[in-house]
Amino acid sequence: MNKNLLSIAVFSAAIFAWQLTPATITSAKAETEVHDEQKNHGQDDGHGHDSNHDKSDGDDHNEDHSEEGDNHDEHGHGSHQKEDSHDDHGHGDDSHSDEGDEHEEGKTEITPDSAKKAGIVIEETSSAMIAKIVPLTGRITINQNAKADVRGRFSGIVRSVKVNLGDQVQKGQILAVVESNESLNNYNVTAPIDGTILERNTNLGDVVNDQPLFIIADLSSVWAKFHIFPKDADMINVGQTVRVHTLDEGKENNAAIKMLFPTADALSQTLIAVAPIGNEKNMWRPGMTIEGDVTVSEKKVPLAVRESALQTMEDQIVVFVQEGDRYEMKPVKTGVSDGRYIEITNGLVEGQSYVSEGSFVIKADILKSGAAHEH
Repeated sequence: MNKNLLSIAVFSAAIFAWQLTPATITSAKAETEVHDEQKNHGQDDGHGHDSNHDKSDGDDHNEDHSEEGDNHDEHGHGSHQKEDSHDDHGHGDDSHSDEGDEHEEGKTEITPDSAKKAGIVIEETSSAMIAKIVPLTGRITINQNAKADVRGRFSGIVRSVKVNLGDQVQKGQILAVVESNESLNNYNVTAPIDGTILERNTNLGDVVNDQPLFIIADLSSVWAKFHIFPKDADMINVGQTVRVHTLDEGKENNAAIKMLFPTADALSQTLIAVAPIGNEKNMWRPGMTIEGDVTVSEKKVPLAVRESALQTMEDQIVVFVQEGDRYEMKPVKTGVSDGRYIEITNGLVEGQSYVSEGSFVIKADILKSGAAHEH
């Protein structure tokens, strides 16, 4: 029995010894060394994770990093495309700038036919006499020396009225018929002068007394009646010429001051000057507000343009000069003015062709071209 047990033990030991071949021992040793190396690596990194966890994290990190790299590549490519697009846009800006240079800001071209139709007038810059002007304000009034208040000679009853307000009448023309209270006879009321019926103050059946029945005025001549402020009184004299014009400069006429009232106006404390104006065409109507320019001295300046040539663009006073079909904006500095001509102290030279009338047309065309260019 004991001998059998001993035999089994010997046999088992032989089998175990046979399994422990050199290759197996070497493999076990290598595995042990790898384990120790991984353990030491974990200790060196300061992580308390096991090797499998570290490997998983590393793989995940590598995969994330790989994906991030791919995304980065894609992002970089998109950025590159964006930069290319930006470069293209910048090139477009350069083209736009070139186009702006071709447009030549502040210039425009208008054909002679179009300029003529637009009322553009060209003159040349030159020296001029600039007058020192005293400006006046006033109104057109009836010429008091050509006015008649028409009354009845005797008291009575108006039996007929022959004219109406606004009618033109001639001297001796019958205006009304009145029955005298004293004689009961009719008598005629006639026009003492040629003129226009400005007032009709009677009707059929009215009683005639000392009040005017009609007011007639000869409007072929009217008065330009001006107010003179005290500071200008010493510069205004009888005989001086005054340029009479409406506020919009639509109507104007030159007249001589014929009368200075000896008394001042009680309300405005101004002196009154009167300049009679011929009015055969009925251009000046009593009641119109007017302005007057009295020349009190003159000065010759080396360079001047018409006042109507001036325009304002980009906060500058400008004049438009002409070269062929091209019109160009020229900023200028100005000096004295008399309302018609103005001195140019800088910006132009003598002999330049400039737009003296219709400058607003050139301004509008330049602004229109600039707006279209910006759009």
